[in-house]
Amino acid sequence: MEGTRTIPLAVPNLSSKILENIKETIETGWVSTGGRFIKEFEKKIADYVGVKRAVSCQSGTAGLHLALRVLGIGHCDEVIVPTVTFIAAVNPVKYMNAEPIFIDCDDSLNIDASKLEEFLEDQCHYIDGKVINKKTRKQVKAIVVVHVFGNPANMEKLMKIKEKYKLRLVEDATEALGSYYLKGKYAGKHCGTIGDIGVYSFNANKIITTGGGGMIVSNHDELLEDMAFLSLQAKTDPLYYIHDDIGYNYRMTNIQAAFGVEQIDRIEDFIQAKINNYNLYREGIKNIEGLGLLPFREDTRANHWFYSIVIDEKKYGMDRDELLVRLNKCGIQTRPLWGLIHKQRPYLGALSYKIEKAFIYEKGLLNLPCSSNLTKEDISFVIRHLRLAKNKPC
Repeated sequence: MEGTRTIPLAVPNLSSKILENIKETIETGWVSTGGRFIKEFEKKIADYVGVKRAVSCQSGTAGLHLALRVLGIGHCDEVIVPTVTFIAAVNPVKYMNAEPIFIDCDDSLNIDASKLEEFLEDQCHYIDGKVINKKTRKQVKAIVVVHVFGNPANMEKLMKIKEKYKLRLVEDATEALGSYYLKGKYAGKHCGTIGDIGVYSFNANKIITTGGGGMIVSNHDELLEDMAFLSLQAKTDPLYYIHDDIGYNYRMTNIQAAFGVEQIDRIEDFIQAKINNYNLYREGIKNIEGLGLLPFREDTRANHWFYSIVIDEKKYGMDRDELLVRLNKCGIQTRPLWGLIHKQRPYLGALSYKIEKAFIYEKGLLNLPCSSNLTKEDISFVIRHLRLAKNKPC
């Protein structure tokens, strides 16, 4: 092993300029769910992704919960979801006492639009404007689309399906802030701004961070109003504390937003750094037999949030898990793909449809270090150990 060098998988890229904002929150006392930075951050995100308004919230998961709530998802409803995603994209379906239906991924790791359409055509009836699952007799009401690792999903086809079957569509863009389409019907549109509601996340490993927190966008003003209302405990009269509905404590704090207003100003620099680093990885890995760097869609400007290699065990000489262990022993933090959600204990009884490709990626995919402050030396170190791993112990 070369010294004690450690290259983390994904860490935030923070500036000391944030300290001035934090100082202001302390001096003014606005450290909780009020203060000027919240509104400023909401406006900056809205301007950046090209929508009229954004509503901040406690987390991406909270945003997805609010989205399903205002779209009327409830008991006995079904929601189509991907199996390749972080579990937080699916859990809000259960929060609403609804049931998920899991669909396979395509080679971008995103939900397979063709299999989704096939499921709706073959496994459902379309009666009086409603999609009814033939097997369960329940109504399929919505689709949750996740833009996995910042790689934009095929929204043009997905939106055609949504409109054909009169479904609601939520974009989980928690990994895709800054990703947008270059061609087609949605050229210039950012991920998260096309469906009924879009949600972003600012966890520490995201493209920008507030340490936590999320943001909701929509082209439907009434939905945004409802989500903002519910996120503040559904307080109808703030003076006399009148509550006309069951709400949630889902608002972002001013301290989090103080991070965000500085971070969003740097996002294009972060994305360019990630693109440059991805290209360095691609050049270094292209001649390593048995390894392939997962591409981003060429008809989009992806934010290149996570970098993924796919290991061909026979050609490379070892499987994904052995490589993961060896790289971590060398101080290179790596991570496998999430366990497929339809195989997780809470969802073992849920419906799934023709899941095939997801198993291949679950077995063979590995995420490499991808922080926006990664150096060329860091990338060279990783590539060198990818070459050496099967022949030389760390």
